[in-house]
Amino acid sequence: MDKAFVLGAGLGTRLRPLTDHLPKPLIPVFRRPLITYAFDHLLQAGVKKIIINTHHLAEKYAAAFPDSHYQNAPLTFRHEPVLLETAGGIANIADLVHDAPFIVYNGDILTDLPLAPLIEAHEREQNLVTLALRSHGPARHIAYDTARHLITDIRNKLHTGNPGTHQFTGIYIVSPAFLQHLTPGKVESVIPVFLKLISNGARVGGVVLDEGIWWDLGDRTSYLTAHRELLARNGKLEPRSTNTRSHPTARLLGCTVVGDDCEIGADAILEDCVLWPGARVAPGAHLKHCIVLDGSTAHGIVDGADL
Repeated sequence: MDKAFVLGAGLGTRLRPLTDHLPKPLIPVFRRPLITYAFDHLLQAGVKKIIINTHHLAEKYAAAFPDSHYQNAPLTFRHEPVLLETAGGIANIADLVHDAPFIVYNGDILTDLPLAPLIEAHEREQNLVTLALRSHGPARHIAYDTARHLITDIRNKLHTGNPGTHQFTGIYIVSPAFLQHLTPGKVESVIPVFLKLISNGARVGGVVLDEGIWWDLGDRTSYLTAHRELLARNGKLEPRSTNTRSHPTARLLGCTVVGDDCEIGADAILEDCVLWPGARVAPGAHLKHCIVLDGSTAHGIVDGADL
């Protein structure tokens, strides 16, 4: 499958004030933009071209990817002056994906679930849409018929009496014919479109992928937790930060991740914190479970704050 559409236009309201500085897919995770983990995942699955929609702080994407490439793969950015939501966003790139099935991938998730079974199921079942599902998770809103491999309801909106059995991962495959069910320029979520297709007997399929990790980095708790769990699973994930000045008496405890070009003053203590590139920590500061944003200076004794 050659093409993928990564959703990068959301406002990220649950992560404010972090997303007042960056679009959610660009927030740093172990010193890398979150969206680059999605790019790596897709490239490993054989994707050759990646499309990203933008809206909120769109200029930050140009700064992060100035040559519109990632690991030699071309990136195509499609700006939405008016936020179109998921179905509207897909309709807005129809000219780029109308010739073959493509993967849709939420830009605010972090996962390494296997994509090959999803691709194989979509091709084998000849579905209009195929959703990647988990059999466990906090939001099991998808009613899934395991015998027929079909989605039968979402949040009991079709009054089937089934409120849901599986978690939707935010990753799915769309066939070109799906585009015929979208209205260009319409602000619309993809969920009502799925429900209408199910009601009309179209094949909206699913495949259960419980292997690997899957996190929705929708709030600061999940953001910090992902750092701790990734470190526990894999040890040191990225090279040390560059051009960072940390006083010899400063102490970094637990899972504290420091970005490039940071400065940490004398006798500062950081425990389970994330410092974005360019962050500063004043001498004597004691921070716990904090996120220090780019260009900010953290002072005093603080627990659980975005600074």
